[in-house]
Amino acid sequence: MHPVTPLRRAWAPVAVIIGWAAHDPDQAQRQLNRLSSTTLLLGFAVFLAGGALYGFLTWWFTHFAVTRTELRIRTGLLFRRTAHIRLERLQAVDVTQPLLARVAGVAKLRLDVIGTDKKDELAYLGEAQARALRAELLARAAGFAPETAHEVGEAPSRRLLHVPAGVLAVSLLLTGATWGTLTAVLVVPPLLWLATHSVWTVLAAALPLLGAAGANSVGRFVTEYDWTVGESPDGLRIDHGLLDRAHETVPPGRVQTVRIVEPLLWRRRGWVRVELDVAGSSNSVLLPVAPRAVAELVVTRVLPGVTVPSALSRPPRRAGWCVPLWWRGYGLAVTDTVFAARRGLLRRSLALVPHAKVQSVRLRQGPWARLRRVADVHVDTGAGKTVTARLRDAGEAADLLRSQADRSRTGRRHAPPDRWMREE
Repeated sequence: MHPVTPLRRAWAPVAVIIGWAAHDPDQAQRQLNRLSSTTLLLGFAVFLAGGALYGFLTWWFTHFAVTRTELRIRTGLLFRRTAHIRLERLQAVDVTQPLLARVAGVAKLRLDVIGTDKKDELAYLGEAQARALRAELLARAAGFAPETAHEVGEAPSRRLLHVPAGVLAVSLLLTGATWGTLTAVLVVPPLLWLATHSVWTVLAAALPLLGAAGANSVGRFVTEYDWTVGESPDGLRIDHGLLDRAHETVPPGRVQTVRIVEPLLWRRRGWVRVELDVAGSSNSVLLPVAPRAVAELVVTRVLPGVTVPSALSRPPRRAGWCVPLWWRGYGLAVTDTVFAARRGLLRRSLALVPHAKVQSVRLRQGPWARLRRVADVHVDTGAGKTVTARLRDAGEAADLLRSQADRSRTGRRHAPPDRWMREE
């Protein structure tokens, strides 16, 4: 690993002391008052040396190797752990650079492996080494021979979309969550002050609300800044981040569901947000904001052969007895390639599930729904998520249950393999 890697672990002993002091500040202050300046300086030097030694040893005992069939990562100072990652099970290799790592010129690799929820990572490598290793791992996963994989290099990428900073800022200002948390910050603390006249009560309520407001606006802006989507044989590449840069890949064939989200205040501008469910991956956003026509074009890249339905059928009017008013936000369309279900009246969300990704289909009908002759059809995907067609006519729902099972079997039979698409 890179020689600056020990700094990643060197602060662990210091963090233990800080945690102890924060847990019992009065006791910590009394203990510190008993010590002389010389003792404090000596103790600080000892802990600094101990932290440096701990970081060095964890770096010294961390190794990785690429064999013909797998990537091996061995870590552990007292308790050894060896991860065996089979190359054909790799579905994404992301390069991330926190702010300090960018300054030091290093990066870490985060590995998405089919069948695991937790990502293994290599931190830290030199930036050039990280990108070269990523290219080699993807070439191996695509089927290149080990002898030639390191010569393939990174696959070329063609830019599809770049989100301007101004558009991103305006979209966040027009998000209901941002205005909701700001309204709560302005309303809740004064009401608590009038009711309790306690500064601590007001702070206990205001600080979490300020944190939520920051996460919904400033935090998202920093994370989604300079969002760029490119297309390559590896899949769709996503680069983003103002302070911490991330270079992610949407694996080909592993996307289970695509959601096109349309908040109320975005509709006049024709903007949408595109989210993903990827099996075994943490990638969840494809586009933070984009014109609908552009977003649908990108969706066709991540779901080849799928066209976003333009017309969806609403539930029957008697469904209004089950869900008054909001039943108008539900909709359904089933094409030869995709199961599309819409929900939401103010914040619309259209979920697209390719037939080949459907794992199971269920029909659910409560007593009140039976009385109104409507039912819900649930479609389960490989990402552990469910898309629901709400309040359909009972007869239509029964037919949909049978036909969707047939479409799923046919779709899986003709679907391309879930593997990297590099050309030899």
